[in-house]
Amino acid sequence: MSSYAASIPNEGNINRVEFDNGLVLLVYENRAVQSVNITASLHAGSIYEPPERSGLASLLSSALLTGTRQRDFDQIHASLESIGAELSMRGHIHKLGLFGKALAEDLRPLLETANEALRYPTFPAEHFERLRGERLTWLQYSSFDTRYRAGKAMRQALYPASHPYHYGTYGDETTIAAITKADLSDFHASHVGPDGMIMVLVGNVDTEDALRMIRETLGDWRNPEQSEVARADFPDAPIATERQTVFVPGKTQCDISMGALGPARAAMDYLAAQIANSVLGEFGMMGRIGKSVREEQGLAYYAYSHLGGGHGPDPWIVSAGVNPDNVEKAIDSILSQIEQLVSEPVSDQDLADNQSYFTGRLPLRLESNEGISSQIHAMESYNLGLNYLAEYKDMIYQISKDDVLKAAQRYLDPKNMVIAVAGPEPDSSGS
Repeated sequence: MSSYAASIPNEGNINRVEFDNGLVLLVYENRAVQSVNITASLHAGSIYEPPERSGLASLLSSALLTGTRQRDFDQIHASLESIGAELSMRGHIHKLGLFGKALAEDLRPLLETANEALRYPTFPAEHFERLRGERLTWLQYSSFDTRYRAGKAMRQALYPASHPYHYGTYGDETTIAAITKADLSDFHASHVGPDGMIMVLVGNVDTEDALRMIRETLGDWRNPEQSEVARADFPDAPIATERQTVFVPGKTQCDISMGALGPARAAMDYLAAQIANSVLGEFGMMGRIGKSVREEQGLAYYAYSHLGGGHGPDPWIVSAGVNPDNVEKAIDSILSQIEQLVSEPVSDQDLADNQSYFTGRLPLRLESNEGISSQIHAMESYNLGLNYLAEYKDMIYQISKDDVLKAAQRYLDPKNMVIAVAGPEPDSSGS
């Protein structure tokens, strides 16, 4: 291993321990700081909720810290504030995420609070109603957001109603209004458990101390009712371009969301697809799309592409905000850039620039405990191996122009994409 590789997290300095309840703990000691960061996840995301209760998992994640058998809302948050600690939960499609930070000497009380919230939540009625009301307000507001509406329409057209990715993690006004406190309790009992849980601790912590604290807090946790891990299969790709139009009253701008089925994070060609995406709509001022559509033609206020890469077939998306008069021109220009990407290899300069960009930004992501913790968690969650970061530079520079072309061709077809446009009705823009 090179001196560069040895200086970043790797299998030689990450301590990994599996507990008999299914929890996996990874500890990376960093004595140069005074704090400890936690990144954790459990198999309790929206993929486990029924369509008629869409938004349930994310609502539960918000409610876990509102009260436990031991303490009420005020006591929980006063205890965290008294030590300057942070603790939050977040719902995703596959996982429930937990994030925390405290001074090294306060790691134990932070873990105790996380343990309480995960194992013994009570979902007090007043806070449940408050959270549900806040979610409904957010959804009502978002119904007038053209970018949100375009993205939602694209996702619902790209994934069939039988697929969990068809539904947003936040639900909609109908499903959120139907969720009850009992639904939270039932979902918690069926899905929140230690089997498959990943916890990463990074900072000024001794591994043996961390092991002891986890054993004394989460080590005896069992949930015999915890469901099996759910998977998201790749649905059939579009066989022709599908167009969705959403009219949003009172708007003067249109937002475009164009999507195709992208690779999962663990796919062999994910990194090649990442470079293809960067060339298309990320590098510099948003890649070729940004240069052509926004800078040269002046057709868009913003234009970029984004590659997901999670546990399943996240979408490969191109987004743009345009004047209603420029919608068709912008779409045609974007499709032209995609056609070029899948028809001819990227230039030597494009490949070299993006390889340098990808390897150059990695050290920046490892400058903080939070960044290190996130990267280690991803390595474990996607089964990338604990030497992934150490080998990352070599993997990037091993990617060829042909690899990039093949990845683009596998996932992108300008003739078979979902295109959604949200904006004013044709005669309501004042033109």
